[in-house]
Formats: sequence, C-alpha cells, structure tokens
Amino acid sequence: MSASDRLLDLYRLMCRIRCFEEAAEAASMGGVAAWGLAASDKPALVRGPLHLSIGQEAVAAGVCLNLQREDLLTSTHRGHGHTLAKGASAERMMCELFGRATGYNRGKGGSMHIADFSVGMLGANGVVAAGIPIATGAAHALKVRRLPHVVACFFGDGAANRGPFLEGLNWAKVYQLPVLFVCEDNRISATTPTGPMTAGAGVSARAESMSIPALKVDGNDAEAVDAAAAKLLAEVRAGQGPRLLHAVTYRFKGHVSVDPGSYRDPAEVKAALERDPVRLARERLLATGADPKRIEQVWLDAKAEIDAALEVAAAAPWPETAAAYEDIMNTGAGVWR
Repeated sequence: MSASDRLLDLYRLMCRIRCFEEAAEAASMGGVAAWGLAASDKPALVRGPLHLSIGQEAVAAGVCLNLQREDLLTSTHRGHGHTLAKGASAERMMCELFGRATGYNRGKGGSMHIADFSVGMLGANGVVAAGIPIATGAAHALKVRRLPHVVACFFGDGAANRGPFLEGLNWAKVYQLPVLFVCEDNRISATTPTGPMTAGAGVSARAESMSIPALKVDGNDAEAVDAAAAKLLAEVRAGQGPRLLHAVTYRFKGHVSVDPGSYRDPAEVKAALERDPVRLARERLLATGADPKRIEQVWLDAKAEIDAALEVAAAAPWPETAAAYEDIMNTGAGVWR
C-alpha cells in the first residue's frame, strides 16, 4: 500500500468519527436539524452524559488501523472514536445513544458503556483508569491461552495519576504481557489542566521507570501516530512485552457535550483548532497529489453513513418496561419491591 493510500484510510476513519460525534452532539442538544432530522426546538434525542473526542480522531485512527479484528481493546468514557475505529457499527452505537432497544446495550447503557465483543471491543468505561486493569487482565488471559493477539488500552492523561495506572503497567511488565498502553493526552482532566497536577516528567517517564519502552508523538498527526503504533505493536506481537504510546492531542469541546469549556484560555483553544487533525490529513493528502474529488467523496460517504444511522436510531423501538429488570446483578437482597 502506498503512503498516500494509507493516509486516505486514516482520513476515512477520522471523517467517520468526526461525523458521528458532530451528529451525536447536535442530537444531545435538542434536535439534529443540521442533519436533516428533527427541528432544533424538539427535545434532546440523546439523553445522559456525552463525552466527545472531537479533535482527537488521529489517535484512534492511527492506533486501530494497526489492530486486527481478533485483537482486543479497552476504552474510556470518551470512547466513540475507539469503538468506531475497532469496527463497531455506527448504527447500533447511535441506537444506544438514543436509548433504543436495538443499541449495543439494549438502550440501557448509553455512551459510556458501549461494547462489541465481536470486534474485540471490550467496552468503554465511565470510571477513570478502570480500563487499564481490564486490559492487563485480558492480555494475561491471551498469554495463558497462548493466543497470538494483543490488547490496546486507551486512557487519558488524568488516568496516569490514579492507582490503576501504575498497578496495571507493573503487572504487565512483570508478566511480559502483550498490551499496548495508549495515553490519549488531551492535556486536561475534565475541567482541570493536567500539567500542574502531574509530578515528574509525566506518562512516558513513568512507563520507562518500569522498563516499559515508550514513544511520545504528535497526536494530531495521523501518520505519526500510525507509524509509532505500528512499531510498538510489532514489538508487542514479537513477545517483547508491553509498550506505551504517549499521543499528545487536544479535545476541541468541553468535558461533556453541553459544557462550553469556557474555563479554558481562548488563545489556547484557537491555537489547537488550527491543528485540526482531520484538516491536517486532508491538506497532506492534497499535497501528495490526491484527487480533491476523491477526498471530498470520503467526507460525503462518512456523512451519508451517519445520516442513515440517525434515521435508523430515531425510528428504532424503545426498550420494553420489563427490560429494566434484566441484565442486572442479583445481590441476594430478596424480592423486588
């Protein structure tokens, strides 16, 4: 595959993620008039928290394009991009966001709990850093079963300041497990800048202190992420133990879809928007001589796919009332009251 074709594949994946999240954002704010559905004065079609990864698409695309279907992945509360990039259905994802019975969790889990085991996506997770021990455990299971697959574990910069980070990396190194830890460093933990709250040299240095090789890359450069992920995953697949990829990026939106993010420095946001990973990939494609019409068609195809997912989700059935009592844990507390 030529470098230009590879970049086009990265761009295609990023466009799908961007279109999905822009549509979901509009739906969470009360209608999706811009996408040809309900008028903007209608009630929100997406209920509950919606954490967007707009601006971070190059990380999900660059890593997941190097994964095989049988490889496993754990995600975060900001996981739409990872889920799409691993091969999950945009239609079933949108149905889940709309709370419909045909969603991945039958409409009961919402954005932060989407999983699709059929493509190796073990699940998003609403608890910061909780995916790290899950990924480590999954990697240990792969090793015990002598399976050739690997695990990719996405987490944010804030997760590096929680206990599961050091526990997971330590266990993975001690047992030489096939896991790639991916720090999606958007430089802010919810509403607090991460830098002032992080001691020492940061994520990469912490990994290297446990003899886990780490690479730090520009997380808005899809080709750089792709190359770094390819190198590290090749080493993991060769049985050399865990690796860490530190991708520095920026989320363009607030912590959740209804958060304007006004606590951030406007100059910082403006500078970040100038390095939009989707636009950078498009400009690089044009610079390589790629056909502008072909590039534009990639975006139109992505939008058409998400338009169709919106239509399906809006028409999908709601869960039956009885479903509220299914898929729950029996704690032995007795009968329902």
